[in-house]
Amino acid sequence: MGVPHFLVLPYPVQGHVNPLMQFSEAVIKHGCKITFVNTEFIHKQANNSGEALDNLKEQGMRFVTIPDGLDPEDDRSDHQKVLVSIKTNMPALLPKLVQDINALDSDNNITCVVATMNMGWALQVAHKLGIKAAFLWTASAVSLAACYCIPRLIEDGIIDSEGVQIKKQEIQLSPNMPVMDSADLPWGGVAKIFFSHIVKEMKNLEFGEWWLCNTTSDLEPGAVTISPRFLPIGPLMESDTNKSSFWEEDTTCLTWLDQQQPQSVVYVSFGSLATLEPNQFKELALGLDLLKRPFLWVVRPSSDKNKVNNAYPDEFHGGKGKIVKWAPQKKILNHPAIACFISHCGWNSTLESLCSGIPFLCWPFFSDQFFNRSYICDVWKVGLRLEKDENGVIVKGEIRKKVDQVLEDGDIKARSLKLKELLVVDNSVKGGQSSKNLEKFINWAK
Repeated sequence: MGVPHFLVLPYPVQGHVNPLMQFSEAVIKHGCKITFVNTEFIHKQANNSGEALDNLKEQGMRFVTIPDGLDPEDDRSDHQKVLVSIKTNMPALLPKLVQDINALDSDNNITCVVATMNMGWALQVAHKLGIKAAFLWTASAVSLAACYCIPRLIEDGIIDSEGVQIKKQEIQLSPNMPVMDSADLPWGGVAKIFFSHIVKEMKNLEFGEWWLCNTTSDLEPGAVTISPRFLPIGPLMESDTNKSSFWEEDTTCLTWLDQQQPQSVVYVSFGSLATLEPNQFKELALGLDLLKRPFLWVVRPSSDKNKVNNAYPDEFHGGKGKIVKWAPQKKILNHPAIACFISHCGWNSTLESLCSGIPFLCWPFFSDQFFNRSYICDVWKVGLRLEKDENGVIVKGEIRKKVDQVLEDGDIKARSLKLKELLVVDNSVKGGQSSKNLEKFINWAK
């Protein structure tokens, strides 16, 4: 039997493409083959970002594309439209793609399909083709546990059949997991159509023998034991060079950071999807001005051509800060000048900050970000919540107060550094649990 050959399919957003690339890099090191499937649209975007793909090609990763079914000018920030188009068009194209790849190299046929959330149909296609299948969950294991528990949550009267919480209450998904607020369930705050999509997607996932989680058993011990399919193989943090970025990274911020005092800079970034309302944007700008300390703020260009980009208030000076459109986040978080991270608590950002020992100020927007905040503030105790006022706005005074609070709290910093040590040492070492799990997975794929 030859080496395992994985066909990997991420949902076309950066938060899915990158972890799957990092997974691919990790299995290539074990001598496996990877064929990476991007949509044509994403492939073009990733190719524009330069050397990342070349490095991976040198390591033997092959890139192939499949159309997402949309027109070039369609707005791909409309995820409902993207989802429907993918599910309508791609399942019929995948068998032919597999056939073509196998024809090219008959000694190394595809042995396993690995897909991320929203691409669960691919696991079903693999099943029909008689190929093994696994699923890579790119968010926290606790959010997968919540999706897995949907039938029980409905049965227990915690949510109705459309995912809406029935009354304000605390929930515990399993006895060895922390108590959480039912309002924080990962489908809260998104359109109802997405809840029914998650329910259908969980059925597709049953075609995957393993549900690989980008986490560790140290970070989420209770969550990873909720089903025997859960296999923690994280944090997937291979090299930084191979991260594909959909926007041009502004590396001048690294030179700027070199000129700042150690642990003095407040870093602000809300990932690749979240956007601020104009009023909230102004409060954040004024809050950063109030800090009287240097800040590095990522203000992503708007993907929607009809929306005006954020307008800075007239009274905003920003003199102590640097504002960039997109930044090499991992390098920033590992820079000695960074003091804390005002974050949307997306899972990739959360892992990067945990692995760098940087305390958080939590500003979640949607999906698993509220659960992640709960772990950051209540379970690991490495950050503080930014609270909204009665109008649902995080005001400038709150931003200043919490930044001061988190930076004056030596215990938070000490816990952050301890957790960093645990993650980096335990999991990069050959004998770490995540490495053992990855080997177990590769042996299964053989």
